[in-house]
Amino acid sequence: MSMRQRKIRVRRYKSKKRPHLKFVVNHREGGKRKRAFFDTEEAAKSFAAFKNAELAKNGSEHSEFPTALRVMAQNAVDQLKPFGKSIADAVQHYVAYLKASAKSCTATQLVRELLNAKEKDGVSERHLRDIRIRLGLFAEKFDGKMVATITRKEIDDWLRSLPFSPLTRNHYRALLVLAFNFAMRSGYATENPAAGAAKAKVRSKAPGILSVNESARLLEAATPDVLPYIAIGLFAGLRRAELERLDWSNIGFESGLIEVTAQNSKTATRRFVTIQPNLREWLMPLRKHKGSVTPESNFRQSFEQARETAGIAEWPDNALRHSFASYHLAHFNNAAVTALQLGHHDSRITFAHYRELVRPKEAARYWSIKPEASAKIVPLAARGQAQ
Repeated sequence: MSMRQRKIRVRRYKSKKRPHLKFVVNHREGGKRKRAFFDTEEAAKSFAAFKNAELAKNGSEHSEFPTALRVMAQNAVDQLKPFGKSIADAVQHYVAYLKASAKSCTATQLVRELLNAKEKDGVSERHLRDIRIRLGLFAEKFDGKMVATITRKEIDDWLRSLPFSPLTRNHYRALLVLAFNFAMRSGYATENPAAGAAKAKVRSKAPGILSVNESARLLEAATPDVLPYIAIGLFAGLRRAELERLDWSNIGFESGLIEVTAQNSKTATRRFVTIQPNLREWLMPLRKHKGSVTPESNFRQSFEQARETAGIAEWPDNALRHSFASYHLAHFNNAAVTALQLGHHDSRITFAHYRELVRPKEAARYWSIKPEASAKIVPLAARGQAQ
């Protein structure tokens, strides 16, 4: 105990209003003077001894710290100990949360700002549409709620309530992760609850493809306005969105390559796809110098008419691109080349998805489908028979 620290003593106390109290102990707590009263000298001396021991051990600063706060601090330490965190860590985290909550925004505002930022970043219109539509549902659900207060459980519950396939649900989750990362960078949230949300289990299955006969019949049934779209999908494997943005000027009949520009590619990377001999024969009679390959009007009607005329009752998802990948891998027997044509960065994924879906003999027939030969492969009159 330092020279300046005065020993706490027991003093006698007299009061007409409280005659039963005989002793008093003067001390300091919380920076303020305090008086504790006792009816027996033994109880008063015990309290004084405790305060003196506390003063000797911890100094006057600790002895003046309110008992209730010391108890609260010890409870906090005990609760944080299993996590390896201190009271300072907890305070820092909570203060950051309070600041983010005060500065936070609603779900609707977050989606609006994210769209604006992504548009300025030059992302594709398809990506913007995904954000607008899918995160629009999120904004509608959580509108009026500050994004800093949205919990992982709330995200989980919402994702599980969506009436979509596991794969589509995971697409929603990925966009939520993107949105909350943006919220953190903007100071609207301190953590990303979507990152910890559960992923739906996607059971892999072989991609649906068209048979050689179905492919030939579809080409024969297609009208000139929709034929280029179908032929390029079947024999060049462009994605649906890439086909919709493709211009005739990107088809190099002299170079033998179709250019998929970075602006039109899903991966935002430029690539060239080889024009196979049979594709060239389908396109040459319809060749244009410029203009959209996909008709701007009545496309869906023309496409559906060709499908029905070809006798394809059930259309597999992304059938044109999946057919190209499967027949290309089986015929050329080179996963790296097929991946390059598809715009895949990893040939192992291409190999795992498309190997052994068709036999090499069928693949050879597929790449022999030409305008003058398609009717010989299977005439339109034979539609409805064995595929």
